[in-house]
Amino acid sequence: MAVNIEFYQSVSKELAENNVQLIAVSKTKPNEDLQALYDLGQRAFGENYVQELVDKEVSLPKDIQWHFIGHLQSNKVKYIAPFVYMIHGVDSEKLLQEINKQALKQNRIIDCLLQVHIASEETKFGFDGPALHEFFTSGRLGDYSNVRIRGLMGMASFSEDQALLTKEFSTLKTYFENASNAFTNGQFDTLSMGMSADYKLAISLGSNMVRIGSLLFGARNYAK
Repeated sequence: MAVNIEFYQSVSKELAENNVQLIAVSKTKPNEDLQALYDLGQRAFGENYVQELVDKEVSLPKDIQWHFIGHLQSNKVKYIAPFVYMIHGVDSEKLLQEINKQALKQNRIIDCLLQVHIASEETKFGFDGPALHEFFTSGRLGDYSNVRIRGLMGMASFSEDQALLTKEFSTLKTYFENASNAFTNGQFDTLSMGMSADYKLAISLGSNMVRIGSLLFGARNYAK
């Protein structure tokens, strides 16, 4: 499936009116699909796989803002540290330490979102509420000179139960509001929740960044 231009133009207008940023989830998609969306004005793209991201960064326009949105292993941070715009899904302090280390080597400050586990499935990664609170009140934020924590992200359960999704998104919004008390510089400003199936609900509950893939690009192609 080619890029859904009509949907992109519609959703871009909708999100802009609500001050919500669109991350176009382009994992497994060919460069020509990303270029087509780029030509329409999209600049923020989300990738899940380190090698695929590295390959695309070399080939596509240099003003693309690359968001790494997958589960990131510490030993692979070094490959994306030179150029990544934001790392979502920072699910442990160990990973944060490695990002800071590699950012220091590159003389960069890397924007990050801490991932919070809000879903009912055990397979989701992230901080839980108590761990998040402990981190933000511990004073250890000052240990990370080359990381800028911009906010929180979370993935709701894979479910059509609107009450469940509402509960999970609302929980993350509460965590976000509480965590913002630890910041006085105004840079803790991003609440990333909502994907193709649930982004409208997420926005209604406070999200200001959504990750949309299949509605833009069609189903993922894992065969390659």
